Amino acid sequence: MSRPEFSCSVSVQYLPEQSQPPEGPFAFAYTVTIRNSGDTTAQLIARHWVVIDAEGHREDVRGLAVMGQQPLLKPGEQFEYTSWTRIPTPQGQMRGTFFCMTEDAHPFEAAVAEFALLFPDDGPPAPPMTDADIDLMYAEHLANGGDPGDAEQCDPDAF
Repeated sequence: MSRPEFSCSVSVQYLPEQSQPPEGPFAFAYTVTIRNSGDTTAQLIARHWVVIDAEGHREDVRGLAVMGQQPLLKPGEQFEYTSWTRIPTPQGQMRGTFFCMTEDAHPFEAAVAEFALLFPDDGPPAPPMTDADIDLMYAEHLANGGDPGDAEQCDPDAF
């Protein structure tokens, strides 16, 4: 029995010329390499991308082909293409699925693992928050009229 399988890898690049920081949108190019890692010739027919921004908004992108092509790959062959997307936040994530068909008309799917869309940050990473930082945030929360009962809802990223 034949084993159809496509392996996929992705590299991402921020596109400053297509982006408008700090408000957004933020644009990213992604290059996908699809390799026939199975033992039978197969063709990529369609795609489904899931794009999620930092606020959890989801966009599903479906369609036939990739960049107008439906590559037919023999075992060991690969196909590479570059496309791009825009999201309203400086970071997000994507994942996908390619719908494929073997030469003898057996369908299969090739997953594209989730990958990050990240606006490049030129500054050093923020240090980890200490208990003293959290206590100070809570004091500021109270000083700004916050309810003491909201302590568990005090989001460190909101300050």
